[in-house]
Amino acid sequence: MADEPHSVGDILDAIDDLAGKQDEVAVGDVVEALGARGFGPLLIVMPLIDISPIGSIPGLPTAMAAVIMLIAVQMALGRKHLWLPGFVRRRAVSADKVRKAVKKTRGVARFMDRWFHGRLPALTRGPFVRAAAIGVIALACAVPPLELLPLATTAPMLAIAAFGLAITVRDGLLMIVATVLAMAAVGIGVGLWSGRD
Repeated sequence: MADEPHSVGDILDAIDDLAGKQDEVAVGDVVEALGARGFGPLLIVMPLIDISPIGSIPGLPTAMAAVIMLIAVQMALGRKHLWLPGFVRRRAVSADKVRKAVKKTRGVARFMDRWFHGRLPALTRGPFVRAAAIGVIALACAVPPLELLPLATTAPMLAIAAFGLAITVRDGLLMIVATVLAMAAVGIGVGLWSGRD
């Protein structure tokens, strides 16, 4: 895509445009449409799936963590475009369902764009993004053991989602908040494991 999206609303516009041009929308199509910004949105979506009631399915948090690690490793290596395995890229949903989903999330997007946008943008580029990626990898590594405890994966997944949103909307202040959340998630995880003894 020539012009990368600079807000959550722009991302929804890009996906809606894509759905208007074809009968089905594949994951690979979305990644291409979002360009380099595909990293951030996926780091928002994956944790939200885990935090939702679907996340209570045994093994799902670990599977989400594995995909998150794949994304974060590519960020840490400085890749410009996200690579996903073919079977993930080919997963498709009808364009009609995509457009309905986009319509339902417009309100949330407006809220996010109003509160999170372009503060301290230097903290969302270059080495800061790579440092965030390393933090995301560490948080994702914590998910499999925490899956053994009820709702324990929520803390690291929230921190990952905050990193994803910060990168998506280029908000350095939110990047700082995400770092604090990551440290808190580590503390919560250590506390939960200590409490088992």
